[in-house]
Amino acid sequence: MSTFGALNTAYRGLTAAQQGMNVAGQNIANAATEGYTRQRVQQSSIAAPAQGLFGSGRPEAGNGVSVDGIARLGSSFLDGSVRSTAAQSGYASARSSALQGIEGILQEPGENGISTALQGFWSAWQGAANQPDDSAAKGLVLQAGNELATKVSSSYRSLEGQWSSVRGQAQGAVDAVNAAATQVAAFNTSIRSTLAAGGSANELIDARAKLTETISRLTGGTVREQADGTVDVHVGGNALVMGSSVRALALSGSQTADKLGTAVQLEWADRPGAAIAVADGEIAGALSVLAPAANGGAIDSAAQSLNKFAGDLRDAVNALHFGGRTSDGTSSGNFFDPPAAGPAALALAVVPKAAAEIAVGVAGAGNLDGSLADKISQLGTGPGSPDSAWANIVTGIGVQSRGAQQHEALSSAAEISAQSNRASQASVSLDEENVSLLTNQHAYQAAARVMTAVDEALDVLINRTGLVGR
Repeated sequence: MSTFGALNTAYRGLTAAQQGMNVAGQNIANAATEGYTRQRVQQSSIAAPAQGLFGSGRPEAGNGVSVDGIARLGSSFLDGSVRSTAAQSGYASARSSALQGIEGILQEPGENGISTALQGFWSAWQGAANQPDDSAAKGLVLQAGNELATKVSSSYRSLEGQWSSVRGQAQGAVDAVNAAATQVAAFNTSIRSTLAAGGSANELIDARAKLTETISRLTGGTVREQADGTVDVHVGGNALVMGSSVRALALSGSQTADKLGTAVQLEWADRPGAAIAVADGEIAGALSVLAPAANGGAIDSAAQSLNKFAGDLRDAVNALHFGGRTSDGTSSGNFFDPPAAGPAALALAVVPKAAAEIAVGVAGAGNLDGSLADKISQLGTGPGSPDSAWANIVTGIGVQSRGAQQHEALSSAAEISAQSNRASQASVSLDEENVSLLTNQHAYQAAARVMTAVDEALDVLINRTGLVGR
């Protein structure tokens, strides 16, 4: 190696150490940045030039160090594990949230629940049976009946509102996926061109990874890395993003036209009517609770159960009240409105408008007969009673909600574990970066000292040769 070659070797050492300090500084600066993956300088030694025909034959030192690139210390396997667990967690979270919402609507157990209203309704009838000639007791029956009907109908309307809310959340998730997919395609273009030009695209890859994780959480999408640095994102087995091209998702129907019981499905925007099979992700979780009762939809199932409860309650009370004796001796009609088109829970309403229209006894039994009211008050007892039916509804929903919450807890724990495993490899360790910083600092100082020594040798060679003895 020539003297000037030694200068070049020292210079390369300086630049490599400087690059190492720059990368360590970048890692330290982004230690708290979400989604940042630590980086390392990739270096390799430069071999000595090959001996030519007229070479000296003496062994020579290499020509220094080469900075080959800046590696992103991430793991495709760990990234895939995070995306997979995020998709499962998103599905479980959406279902758990919806089922807890149904529980909140029912307000059971509690003083504002239907079970409390039922108890008050039966108690009012028992009071009327004990005091058949008391208009105040009949007025309490009227009041209790109206309160029960109001709670049943308001619960149904709340379920309709929750269905619309979940439908809106699902639409928002689809819009978020489409926006993220567009950004992933843009990042693909930038990353491909940057890598092709020999640059470092690590920060762009980090930003894209956050977007693909969002898409997986929402849709259960999978990611495939390509040799040119781009990624393809697939949903339901078909490409959502391929290179720089994007395919949009959509929900069937519309937010304004759809209502409780309507089938909602995920589709490709360019192929309406063809459902996309998604099993994981928040959208899949939302669609599972939005489905009609026949397909296992939790919200519509609760609404249908409420309708059946309201219809059975109406029929049981009307069967006894119709044809009874009112206080003025006339025959009574239905206590609740007869069946009508539409949900039975919404149609449940008390027919009598005054206490005098309420029948507490049977015809021909006298003014002090309260046998009819007593029979109605006993409707709340027994295995097939409205109270038993309502308890079964509440219990069934509670069991589903509890199961969904346990699933959410397990999937969340799995997601946290996957994130921890990835962080153990990809996150920044300040201790490790400080060691790297000091190592490169000392390497820089040593390379500078080599350059100084070579410079002094060149000074002697150029400026002092031939001056000995003068």
